[in-house]
Amino acid sequence: SPPPAPSGRHPTRAPVATTLADILFAAIAVAIAVAQAFILRSTARGMAVRLRHPSAPPRAALEWAYAIAPAVALIVLLMFAWTAMHPAALRVEGTAPAVGVRG
Repeated sequence: SPPPAPSGRHPTRAPVATTLADILFAAIAVAIAVAQAFILRSTARGMAVRLRHPSAPPRAALEWAYAIAPAVALIVLLMFAWTAMHPAALRVEGTAPAVGVRG
């Protein structure tokens, strides 16, 4: 195994943040958003049809939960992917000012 790089990172594990990766990420995020919009639209239409047939049991909350939960999970996954691609975007380094500190 090669020795670790001076920054503590493995030398073969370079950051993935490139312009191409950012473009692909944006395209995938848009595709996911469009797909989720169609899923929510389909859920709303299906529930409207079910309202016209009173024999079907009402399960609106459950249907919306099954439609919205994957959307929330995908948002979280996209956030994790973005932070993995851009680790420095959320890193804050600095020192606290010594004003008002008595030692």
